[in-house]
Amino acid sequence: MNRFLLFSIFVVATCGLIYELAAGTLASYLLGDSVTQFSTIIGVYLFSMGIGSFLSKYIHKNLITWFVKIEILIGLIGGLSSTVLFLLFEEINAFKFLLYFIVCLTGTLVGLEIPIIMRILSKEDDFKDMIANVFTFDYVGALFASILFPILFVPYLGIAKTSLFFGLINLFVALILCHKDKANIKNPTLLKTACYFSILILSVCFFFSETLVTLSENKTFDGKIFYATNSPYQRIILTRQKDAIKLYLNGNLQFSSNDEYRYHEALVHPVIQSLQSREHILILGGGDGLALREVLKYDDVKTVTLVDLDSKITSLFKSHPLLTQLNHSALNSSKVQIINTDAFEWLKNNTQKFDGIIVDFPDPNNFSVGKLYSNTFYKTLKKSIQDKGAICIQSTSPFVAKKSYWCVNNTLKSVGFNTIPYHCFVPSFGDWGYIIATKTSFNTPIEYPPNLRFISASAFSQMIHFPLDMLEVKTEINRLDNQILVNYFDEEWSKIF
Repeated sequence: MNRFLLFSIFVVATCGLIYELAAGTLASYLLGDSVTQFSTIIGVYLFSMGIGSFLSKYIHKNLITWFVKIEILIGLIGGLSSTVLFLLFEEINAFKFLLYFIVCLTGTLVGLEIPIIMRILSKEDDFKDMIANVFTFDYVGALFASILFPILFVPYLGIAKTSLFFGLINLFVALILCHKDKANIKNPTLLKTACYFSILILSVCFFFSETLVTLSENKTFDGKIFYATNSPYQRIILTRQKDAIKLYLNGNLQFSSNDEYRYHEALVHPVIQSLQSREHILILGGGDGLALREVLKYDDVKTVTLVDLDSKITSLFKSHPLLTQLNHSALNSSKVQIINTDAFEWLKNNTQKFDGIIVDFPDPNNFSVGKLYSNTFYKTLKKSIQDKGAICIQSTSPFVAKKSYWCVNNTLKSVGFNTIPYHCFVPSFGDWGYIIATKTSFNTPIEYPPNLRFISASAFSQMIHFPLDMLEVKTEINRLDNQILVNYFDEEWSKIF
């Protein structure tokens, strides 16, 4: 019996941390600002565990019975938490209150369990052995959850199914205890019935979870969802509304097919057109192949190396008929080498120098992306560009996020780049900014390919001018040890959304 109780500690720790991670991931996905969401959810969860531990001293009798009851409650509440939050996100105004209430309730119940198990075990085990065993299984369970959650469960099950799966594990532990120790459990038949009923509820929800999540997401996003999946890094959703295809990553719009040509032509052609030689091009990010499509419009481009973290994105945009039509099957070109890895790590080990580099990363809304806008990253980037080469970096909106935009510019200048800031209007995003960085002078392009829909020499000459409300401002330099850009970005965009 003691061995099973120690195993129960492992389950409690694993499931509890899974519910915490699921809540943090879901909050980041639905509310944005991943740093704040994870930080506050972890804090609330741990504080709530402390409350649960404190309350456990008021439980004096029938400890096994109490443990089974709490395990059933955790299984139900934790298991259903993600599904309920998905379904109610668009339906209630007090979503944050509900989110933190569920986190608090789950943490309190988990905090109740471990002291109760310790008191049960202390009746039979030596105190020091009991303490050592309990904390060993507790910490091992936490490690198990933290490693497998991003690597296995989210990519293959998704957030909702992961929570439901671990809720079922909690319930099976309670059910096994009802059978193994029914002599010490009050009303074992009633508790077994509660277990079976709860298992039935979670099993039905598990079976229909994709339908429920899609129902919720259809209310959140414009258009009808025609593709949705999880990768180890993000939730990927594609919608279609009339002729417009939109890509959302973790709830954030990445492009609309109605106007993406404006964004990508402005990103690619000024820098590529300025190059004296453009045989070898590097694209960092841009796994959708849309920037690559623009690069391949130049016949003298011999090779393009595309480095994007998420293989699910590049595979999707290489094979889905609607998407290959959009990117002109650019990712299938024989000129292209696709490398799915972290751009920072790849760049540190790269020895090739490129004629031109396109940097098309997501906006710096968290530290993992913010590092790709740091002075350390730009120093590494500088080693990979030819002396007469040029780099273009998408740099968020200089209208909505003025400090963020000019922070990117100032960070590039701090490592010795000459910069050419410019901007254009993209209807899906508003006024959007880019920065060209060179080691030497910039050759302003005067000719562009004839088959473009937006960019031209005269258009670019207007893009380099900024109105009064977007003029350059002083900012700190974005460093790995301060990530000030992430703070600027969160502060500025939170005023809009």
